[in-house]
Amino acid sequence: MDRSATAPRGAGGAEGPSTDGAAAAAEASEALTGAVVVDTRSSYAGPTTHTGRVNATAAPGEGLLVLAATPIGDLEDASPALARELRRAGLIAAEDTRRLKALAARLGVSLSAPVLSYFDGNEASRVGALLEALAAGQRVVVVTDAGMPLVSDPGYRVVTAAIERGVRVTAVPGPSAALAALAVSGLPSDRFVFEGFLPRKAGERRRRLAALAAEERTMVFFEAPHRLAAFLQDAAAQLGADRPGAVCRELTKTYEEVRRGGLAALADWAAGGVLGEITVVIGGAAPVVVSLDAAAAEVLARVGDAVRFKEAVATVAAEAGVSRGVLYEAALAARKASPAG
Repeated sequence: MDRSATAPRGAGGAEGPSTDGAAAAAEASEALTGAVVVDTRSSYAGPTTHTGRVNATAAPGEGLLVLAATPIGDLEDASPALARELRRAGLIAAEDTRRLKALAARLGVSLSAPVLSYFDGNEASRVGALLEALAAGQRVVVVTDAGMPLVSDPGYRVVTAAIERGVRVTAVPGPSAALAALAVSGLPSDRFVFEGFLPRKAGERRRRLAALAAEERTMVFFEAPHRLAAFLQDAAAQLGADRPGAVCRELTKTYEEVRRGGLAALADWAAGGVLGEITVVIGGAAPVVVSLDAAAAEVLARVGDAVRFKEAVATVAAEAGVSRGVLYEAALAARKASPAG
């Protein structure tokens, strides 16, 4: 699945990133000559436009950064475009080099490009090498263990740095645990928000969940199997025991399982122990229904020296989900009818 720094690296695969002797030699040849510091707080450097499909050949001397999605379980989900990019790459940045080489072998792809390990622990220090390759006109392909790079996985730093330097960035779409779980959950999918992994510490996790209590969109989370029960218990306490949810386990794999129900019931089920890659989908909060009279009263309560009537109407209308024009007329009528009106 698409993982984050908070996820255990051993779940469903090798324990952490690794390289064999050949890969290590390739990495040595790509060693940094100078560190590149990327400030992601101010990465937007103005409008840029790049056109052309990913399989188009980049202009001579121009690098291309390709973000390639890999299967989340079933090898047959790998796209022909993924195999093509692995063959054409001038440099490959892989979250786990051994897993990449195993994937390439199963796809029948012979890797000719150097493979550089690129994971959460070394992502910042690897940006310089990747930028150097791009500046030299190479096609740099970024892949992670499973799913799309950047989705709770490495890649953000090099993408922002490449954009700052005017380097073209494109993607090879493919499997995503978040979207697959959303689709099979049975929960509304017209509007959703991806929250990824919540903090490991119980207090921080509960505060994050409490902040999401009024979120009306369907929410998608990643969680480690050994923390799933605690996550669901906290979610039930903060969002409601009967809030609908779905736990999706081992998506696209042999033992795929989707468990649906209220959060409290799901927490009881998870207390028995769960294995595998986990994605949790939770239904959004029911819209708060506010009567027009109550909304009009709230407008009058907010009007004062610092808040104008129209501003109060606009704010309350947005919060209550009512028509601004209708609320304006109702609040105006209520003000005229009040003793102080």
